Amino acid sequence: MNFAIATIQQLVKEHYGLDVEAKALTGEYEFNFLLTTTGGIKYIFKVAGDENSYDFFDAQVKIVAHLADTGVAEKLFTYIPNKQGGYITIYHTGNKYYYLRLLTYLEGEFWCNIPHHPDARYTDLGNFLGNMDRALQHFAHPAMHRYYVWDISNAADANRKLHCIKDHERRRMAGYFLLQFETEVLPLISTLRHAYVHHDANDTNILVHDNQVSGLIDFSDMVYTALINNLAVACTYAVMNHTDPLYAASLVVQGYHTAYPLTEQEVDILYYLIAARLCISVTQSAWNASIQTNNEHHFISEKPAWDLLYKLIRINPLKAQHSFRKACGFQPLINNEDYSSLLAERAAHVGRNLSISYRQKLKIVRGALQYLYDDKGNTYVDCVNNPSHAGHCHPVVVKRMQKQIATLNTNTRYLHDHIVDYAKKLTAKLPPSLSVCYFTNSGSEANDLAIRMARHFTGQKDIIVLDHAYHGTSTVAMEMSPYKFDSKGGFGKMPWIHKAQNPDTYRGPYKYADADAGKKYAADVQRITGELKQANKAPAAFICETLLGVGGQIPLPANYLPEVYKHIRNAGGVCIADEVQVGFGRIGDHFWGFELQDVIPDIVVMGKPIGNGHPLAAVVVTNEIADAFNNGLEYFNTFGGNPVSMAAGIAVLDVIESEQMQQHAKDTGEYLMNGLRQLMQQYTIIGDVRGHGLFIGAELVKDRTTLEPAIPEIDKVVEYVKSKGYLLSTDGPLHNVLKIKPPMPFNNNNADELLQYLGEAFSLL
Repeated sequence: MNFAIATIQQLVKEHYGLDVEAKALTGEYEFNFLLTTTGGIKYIFKVAGDENSYDFFDAQVKIVAHLADTGVAEKLFTYIPNKQGGYITIYHTGNKYYYLRLLTYLEGEFWCNIPHHPDARYTDLGNFLGNMDRALQHFAHPAMHRYYVWDISNAADANRKLHCIKDHERRRMAGYFLLQFETEVLPLISTLRHAYVHHDANDTNILVHDNQVSGLIDFSDMVYTALINNLAVACTYAVMNHTDPLYAASLVVQGYHTAYPLTEQEVDILYYLIAARLCISVTQSAWNASIQTNNEHHFISEKPAWDLLYKLIRINPLKAQHSFRKACGFQPLINNEDYSSLLAERAAHVGRNLSISYRQKLKIVRGALQYLYDDKGNTYVDCVNNPSHAGHCHPVVVKRMQKQIATLNTNTRYLHDHIVDYAKKLTAKLPPSLSVCYFTNSGSEANDLAIRMARHFTGQKDIIVLDHAYHGTSTVAMEMSPYKFDSKGGFGKMPWIHKAQNPDTYRGPYKYADADAGKKYAADVQRITGELKQANKAPAAFICETLLGVGGQIPLPANYLPEVYKHIRNAGGVCIADEVQVGFGRIGDHFWGFELQDVIPDIVVMGKPIGNGHPLAAVVVTNEIADAFNNGLEYFNTFGGNPVSMAAGIAVLDVIESEQMQQHAKDTGEYLMNGLRQLMQQYTIIGDVRGHGLFIGAELVKDRTTLEPAIPEIDKVVEYVKSKGYLLSTDGPLHNVLKIKPPMPFNNNNADELLQYLGEAFSLL
């Protein structure tokens, strides 16, 4: 029901004896009106439906009355009694009851309407709320014990409305923060101090006058909840549109703590509470949009809430905890440890040849989609961890795994639906001939199994690989990885391994401009099959990555695999596509790398992104190879195909599809490569930019004619962008290729910043 202005004026006259002019104001759940008497005195008139009980409105009256005798009274309105002396007037019309209340008017401007606030005002806000909460220590009212959707303690319920957020990136981010709430906050809720609080000190309820907080309005969100939630709400809205929200929030915390001391436990979860309040807000806005509400108040904070969530995910939670602790004078969390002790213990108890990246080592303690957080409070954009395909701690993948591991995890000797469901879902992404799955724990193990199957199927032992290739760390995988066996400390090439020429159209003999480069490089494979034939041998298999990773982030030249597969099959061998690095939509144009070459392998090997970092890999083969391998000798893998791994695999496929990650990889990858090519026009150190989707390489050279590798320049570039918060790595036979293989949530804003810092790094060389 909408109330006509004339009706409101009549009700005020009838019940309060005032002649007024009324003006409608906005409101989420109530009808609000500004009243002005002929003498210029202003009031606020509120009309609420019977969705809430009389007792709840009584609680509002009582809490304001309780605060009337405290130091915050001057910043609060008071209730004006009706003609009968009551503060709540019941009005009945039609089949509905309404509750009428008349309030004094508070002077001031809404916080949200002031473009800039000095530091002291943030502290003043916190101080005011702290004093109010301290004054409410001995207040109680049973009507405030209620379920309320905006109560931050109920933030996990916002998951039910996540589906209303149609933008994939936003839904994923909100889901991530709700997951963190469930993990970091929910187990602690019952241990926190609880109180009767206002719970809605937002930027449209806080008034500012004469350069200080002058008032707080609207007690319709008050609830009995965790005390810290009241401060969390205030911080959330006070820092919207601030360039440094953590700094501003710390000022509010400092002011509150001065008036009403907080505990370490409370401030340590404040970051997650702020994020949770934002998630409630954006999911409510999305839900309201889905039901096509026309109440503008339902969307008033939607844009600034999203803007703040995007800022918040760039803030290391440890840095937030440290800042809030510092504001309260508590023990800090971040120190200047140089890791010497940790490095020494690692050297004593962990294999010495397990490498660590970067000159100044990183200790990563948390991950969030495309972001990594270290123990010093720094945030990094992860540009290299392609195993975390769907993003670090992707909420859908995590929750599916949590649910399954809390239900059952065992081996494949028992029947279970997940392994069949996943095998069907996975093979549906492949050509029909690739229909039988074997599950392992790593790409190395999968490649090992693929070679074993190929040797069994063909009765041959010899393997053809590409020079500089890398296929894993098992004994067999190392034997067919020139990147390893030809390197320092390597054991050299085994006689049954044969290296074909790396089809590098930048450095190799056949360049980009050669339309027949693919066929010419493939001829080297034909040469090897011919030599094997002369020795009365035949290849068991040819294996190569469908885009070369360690070999230099190299896309294969057109028509290379069709020619190679023809030569291998003519010689009686099996064709294995290693999709461990590039599968699952990363290349954008296709789901699998081999599709770029329009070929169908006999065996496909998958790993890394298949489980979003969970130890899972797969070998998918034809029925013929599977039948031959089923020769009476049992294949059993203790962990391969377990229910938790299968749940992870299913979740990853679901997320790739539901969030349209393949198209995102295509669009974002093209955007980034175009930016790199623009840098290439400006800086001659960039010799080549290549890749597909979010599988990108930029080769750095000292001279574009001699192609001398830019070493140590590339290391300086990597270290510089690391100092700016972007993690890159190097690859290629000469270690002069920047490899860019980020988690799929990596976006255009990340790309813009990376390009900016790369440009700065190149300009300093």
